[in-house]
Amino acid sequence: MHIRPEFLGLVLACALVTAVPRVLPLLVLSRLRLPQWLLDWLRYVPVAVLASLLSLELLNTGTAGLVGITAALGVAAATRSLLGTVLAGVAVYWLSGNTLFL
Repeated sequence: MHIRPEFLGLVLACALVTAVPRVLPLLVLSRLRLPQWLLDWLRYVPVAVLASLLSLELLNTGTAGLVGITAALGVAAATRSLLGTVLAGVAVYWLSGNTLFL
């Protein structure tokens, strides 16, 4: 298998453009001592992001979306596990879309 240099360069450039905005804030913020009020405020960011994503999805999907979102919110409230929330929401959404509401 032969990889052309321009494709390899494109893939490496895409990786760099993707990695830098993620790693740079992590490196900078890991060395700073953030005030307590900011840490308290930042605790609500994941909940707000999850709520906004789920509400947008609810508007775009039917009953299967509602069932999946309900399952995801239940698992999130019970376990506070991101992986468990995603797996439960996707599994219930897929099962309800493929079996219950055809």
